[in-house]
Amino acid sequence: MLAFAAAAHAQVFEPLTIVATGGQRHSFQVEVARNDADRAQGLMFRRTMAPDHGMLFDFAKVAPVSMWMQNTYLPLDMLFIRQDGTIARIAANTEPLSTRTISSGEPVLSVLELNAGTSARLGIKAGDRVEHPLFKR
Repeated sequence: MLAFAAAAHAQVFEPLTIVATGGQRHSFQVEVARNDADRAQGLMFRRTMAPDHGMLFDFAKVAPVSMWMQNTYLPLDMLFIRQDGTIARIAANTEPLSTRTISSGEPVLSVLELNAGTSARLGIKAGDRVEHPLFKR
């Protein structure tokens, strides 16, 4: 039943761009998790995600956050993002189905989840900037 509910959830995508320190721009289409229910669900139970897609978790306030991979089948890169849109840290190639917590390491406003290996493949690093309306509050 839960898997059916996840599949039935209408996916709405928003554009997001990561600007590397060298000026390269990488465009993505992201779902935005803005409430507790959507943040709790995240990408759980999904088996695939398009290479240029992701999920942006909006925590609505700056605070230390922890993520985990329970019921998440996709290996992911987690980009922890400060209020100004700069990437604070990247947890690359997170382990599917793990209950180990992954900490932001500092207070952040959001987390962007991309397919594992995306950050390395595109040369995305801590200090790069994320462009999305969330960071223009």
